[in-house]
Formats: sequence, C-alpha cells, structure tokens
Amino acid sequence: MGRSRFNEHGGGPSQRQLRVGELIRRTLSDVLARGDIHDPELQRLSITVGEVRTSPDLKVATAFVLPLGGRGAEEALAALRRNRAELRRAVSKEMTLKFSPELRFSIDETFDQMDRTRALFDSDVVRRDVEAPEGEDETSGPADTGPEHG
Repeated sequence: MGRSRFNEHGGGPSQRQLRVGELIRRTLSDVLARGDIHDPELQRLSITVGEVRTSPDLKVATAFVLPLGGRGAEEALAALRRNRAELRRAVSKEMTLKFSPELRFSIDETFDQMDRTRALFDSDVVRRDVEAPEGEDETSGPADTGPEHG
C-alpha cells in the first residue's frame, strides 16, 4: 500500500512539510530582502512572504506573498513568476534539501481576511452581542429565572 499524502492524524500537512515550508519562507524572504535577484522591478518592491506550503513530496513549494502596503500585488506576482528559476537557484543554494522545490507564487489573502474579521467585530450588531452581559437576551432584557421560591 502506498504512502498517504496526509499525515496519520488526517488532513493536515506533516511536521516535515511544515518545517521545510518555514525554512523556504525564511530563505526566500532573505533572498528578496537582500536583492539577490537582478530584476529592477523586483528589487524596488518590498515583498512579504507570509507562508510557504509544500506538496507532500516536497517537490513543489507555494509561497504566499504580498507587497508592502498591499498595492501592486499583481505586478509583484508577475515579477516573481518571471524570476522563478533564478529564485529557485538562490533559495536552493542556501538550503540543504535533497531536491530543490519548484517555486509557485500566490497572493497572500490572510491580511484581507484579518481586515474583514476586524470590520466584523467593529460592527454595531456584533459589538452589542459581544458586550451584552451574560444571560441577557438583546430582545427581552435580563434572563427570566422563573418564580422565586421562598
């Protein structure tokens, strides 16, 4: 029977995938920060590498990136994709992996999700529900505890 693409606990990435993904993330961040890639467009952008997810066989690494301030995301993505081979060489030169993973790039949308979550928590309806005293229903006031026994 072949190896499962998921760990024995089901569904999630293995510890090895997480470790290698984080190593690639740090290395790729360093390469971009130092300006090791000779592309003027890429050098003028400040790109954050939020996360790197690897395939179960570690041969493909998807980097989730976002330019500083979030502007020019598509331009940054195009520059990274254009320099994919050089980035792969630069990253693999600094790492001790058996295989150099193919690099893929995607926009990191977690910042947008965090902004939407913050906006949701700032909405009047949610704030009212969160700040309501425990046991109090927004329509009936204090909870009815029934007749008193005495």
